[in-house]
Amino acid sequence: MATVPRPTPSPSGRSPRERGQDDRSLAELVGVVASDLQTLFRQEIALAKAEIQEEASKAGKAASLLSGAGFAGYMTVVLLSFAAVFGLGELIGLGWAALVVAVVWAIVGAVLFFMGRKRMREVSPKPDHTIETLKEDLQWVKHPTG
Repeated sequence: MATVPRPTPSPSGRSPRERGQDDRSLAELVGVVASDLQTLFRQEIALAKAEIQEEASKAGKAASLLSGAGFAGYMTVVLLSFAAVFGLGELIGLGWAALVVAVVWAIVGAVLFFMGRKRMREVSPKPDHTIETLKEDLQWVKHPTG
């Protein structure tokens, strides 16, 4: 009686046909993971852009306050100059009035300066949230099951 040779099973116990299906599904899985990583990367870029825009807006507001402080400082110098001229020139009324206005401008300038400086200190050029999520993503890529 003739015996028909049987195909020897692979070390995994699967036939070559079954292994081909596994390879295809593995390729599909790799494609899905690549697509997901690409989507994640695009989302991280969008998040970074949003954070940078927010920080630029804060910087713009702080810069406008500092501009106001600069203008107030300019007005202080002009009015103090007028006060000195009128004060020394007449030693009465007109010079003192200019001095009072100059002091008011100095107070306005100081308030605007300190507000602008405070806001400028709050500005962060780094997209902190994006950096944190990228670190989390990197950890996930290194250890996708944990």
